Amino acid sequence: MIDCKNLSFGYDGQIIVRGLNFSVEAGDFLLVAGENGSGKSTLVKGLLRLINPMEGTINFSPDFRQNQTGYLSQQTAAKQDFPAGVTEIVLSGFLGTKRFLPFYSHSEKQKAEEKMRLLEITGLKDRCFRELSGGQQRRVLLARSLCAAEKLLVLDEPFAGLDPLISAELYRLLEKINKETGMTIIMVSHEIEAAASRRAECATKALHLQKQQLFFGSMEDYRKSDTGRKFLGGVFP
Repeated sequence: MIDCKNLSFGYDGQIIVRGLNFSVEAGDFLLVAGENGSGKSTLVKGLLRLINPMEGTINFSPDFRQNQTGYLSQQTAAKQDFPAGVTEIVLSGFLGTKRFLPFYSHSEKQKAEEKMRLLEITGLKDRCFRELSGGQQRRVLLARSLCAAEKLLVLDEPFAGLDPLISAELYRLLEKINKETGMTIIMVSHEIEAAASRRAECATKALHLQKQQLFFGSMEDYRKSDTGRKFLGGVFP
């Protein structure tokens, strides 16, 4: 789906992250790890084609279109206080493909119901978004992202600031999405506790950045590597 060779990204002529050589296959679950400021969010902007490479190449599969990507970032205070209903927010994931059509189709409404069922939030569909708990709000926004995603879901610190138990439950749902739907997932994390949790093991590959690429390979090899052991704090044998 995505193939990166000698790739570098940055802003205003200054490279932020360099030397990236990795690939993402259909059905992969890629964990992008690293400390704050290591270039992870810059890479995400590049994968979303919001910025162009400064060096190297990034090639997408010929049958992959940009509007087949769903994106979920960290939740801001503004998003938390959004005065809309849950169903309305989930359906808004289709806006990128509607062009000038004023109404949601029956098929889109059915798909939205399916995503809410997958995320186990059908009981919330008539609720106001800002009345929900933090974990419930993340599920709603994840369902919205899934409506936008046909082939790829990109998550940039999606569960930052949540209680570890809630985060673990949301990781379970990501694993469910990846395995049951075949959705390709790229997830950024800098939280050691989150990356080391059992739920993060649902990732199939890891890419570790520190202004450059320190590791790319399977999660099994990552846990055994010096880079992985240092980042994960020796949690895994």
